[in-house]
Amino acid sequence: MAIADLAKSTLGPKGMDKILQSTGRGRSVTVTNDGATILKSLHIDNPAAKVLVDISKVQDDEVGDGTTSVVVLAGELLRQAEKLVNMKIHPMTIIAGYRMAAECARNALLQRTMDNKENTDKFRSDLMNIAMTTLSSKILSQDKEYFAELAVDAVLRLKGSTNLESIQILKKPGGSLKDSFLDQGFILDKKIGLGQPKRIENANILVANPAMDTDKVKIYGARVRVDSMAKVADIEAAEKQKMREKVQKIIGHGINCFVNRQLIYNFPEELFADAGILAVEHADFEGIERLALVTGGDIASTFDNPESVKLGHCKVIEEIMIGEDRLIHFSGVAMGQACTIVLRGASEHVLDEAERSLHDALCVLSQTVNDTRVLFGGGWPEMVMAKEVDELARKTPGKKSHAIVAFSRALQAIPTIIADNAGLDSADLISQLRAEHHKENSTAGIDVITGGLGDMQKRGICEAFKVKQAIILSATEAAEMILRVDEIITCAPRRREDRM
Repeated sequence: MAIADLAKSTLGPKGMDKILQSTGRGRSVTVTNDGATILKSLHIDNPAAKVLVDISKVQDDEVGDGTTSVVVLAGELLRQAEKLVNMKIHPMTIIAGYRMAAECARNALLQRTMDNKENTDKFRSDLMNIAMTTLSSKILSQDKEYFAELAVDAVLRLKGSTNLESIQILKKPGGSLKDSFLDQGFILDKKIGLGQPKRIENANILVANPAMDTDKVKIYGARVRVDSMAKVADIEAAEKQKMREKVQKIIGHGINCFVNRQLIYNFPEELFADAGILAVEHADFEGIERLALVTGGDIASTFDNPESVKLGHCKVIEEIMIGEDRLIHFSGVAMGQACTIVLRGASEHVLDEAERSLHDALCVLSQTVNDTRVLFGGGWPEMVMAKEVDELARKTPGKKSHAIVAFSRALQAIPTIIADNAGLDSADLISQLRAEHHKENSTAGIDVITGGLGDMQKRGICEAFKVKQAIILSATEAAEMILRVDEIITCAPRRREDRM
């Protein structure tokens, strides 16, 4: 529960951030609001607490957002369960009740989802709202409209695949967050070699991973004895010849851009420049894989049969400046859905946090493009579920009904915390909200900006159904798993058999 309390204060639009300071060398500092990031970096001894950390990680991988909510909900379920256990109700009974309640809550949500898949304009505005809701609890909340635009544009280019590989996020310190932009091409964070063309149109790109520094004999443990300097010159000439052949083979592919993962020595670089080929060295591994993916080429390591190597293509390669740095920009790439988001910001920490927030938004949006069901946000879904779960508790005979009531209390804890974090009177607000929800089809939720109840439909506060569903199911299962445990036993380490 202590962990849930720790993550609690980051929930909601008015949630605070945490500074994580590592205990290792260098004392690196991260400023974050992302539940998963906070919990991942905690140093925890209690095994039960590790379960909570795991669910937030899974939530992060699965849907990307809602990492804090999962932990808070699981923590609340446990807090309610503790009261029930003290009332001498068996944990199995509680688990059975929770099971029924979770099923009921999910159905309640299913009936209230909206789906604007057919109407593209409406769907786009849904996506914008979801992105803005996701970003409003993060560092980007000041410019959330701007970043929501960026995220929605990037995701709609993916045409429904959830593969975020082709959206590249580049971080460049300097400027302000407002200077970030979305670029339709691919940007490689490298400089163009000396004396090579700065701009190429209709490029054929060979992406490769060979060592281009073999103009030295690399035979370890071998000694070459020569009886005159002329022989040394012969060896050097042979090495140069070997290199020249390799470069000729590469040029033989009919390319005009060569991107290599390892370094390129001055001599081959000079040869490439003579042939009018743009050669890029030391492109990092991620950059290479992305570049191959985006331009539709393969990563080659040998150059003996040019016909079997797939080359990458793009319309224009040119050098651009962002801030102080020069970068290489590939536009008109083969994979139309690729794009690059360039983030600018005051410091590294701001940029890291901006990247995490944007990544959350991108994950949620790409999931929503597949599963287009949308809910309102701001504590609305929790109240809808709590109302239905209460109804169920009244109909259920036996001790299970206590557990079901407890579940609905735990659900109401989320809007309570959102209100608390905004410094509002939560008890008063939640009772008002509950009263509102007893009217049919109410769309009331907590509006932290005005500090009262607000109409979620008018405010455009939306969440993806998939995220909410994942939150309820994983929180219930985690709580169930911890409840099933009656004591923690520390095992002796496994003895090693003597193999002598």
